[in-house]
Amino acid sequence: MTPTDYVTTVFDGKSNPEKVTVTFTMALNAVLKGYSSTVILMVEAVELGKPGAMKGMNIGAPFEPVQDLLEKYLEKGGQVAICGACMIHNGMNAEQMDPRYPVITAPDVIDLLMGAKGSLQVT
Repeated sequence: MTPTDYVTTVFDGKSNPEKVTVTFTMALNAVLKGYSSTVILMVEAVELGKPGAMKGMNIGAPFEPVQDLLEKYLEKGGQVAICGACMIHNGMNAEQMDPRYPVITAPDVIDLLMGAKGSLQVT
């Protein structure tokens, strides 16, 4: 996976839409400012790697619905990656995931974080 300027890791999924919303709000703003960006879905957040999983996540104003944030983020060149070990640990497999999102390993996560100019860990 190609290193990016900004990396966000998110650990919560549908059970905490506030954290998911903040994750994608910040990631979108990074790409809007001209930075390359990756969001890494880890632990429970790997469930968000399934197609359509973010539909209906909306915490209300002033924030946009997560699905809208995601689509804008991807259109602007943002990347979403899935922690492979977390995916397996949660009983999922790569065939269930959105094909736009690469499944990555722990060394990939380290490389992304160490190569970034900035990061945000949403735990």
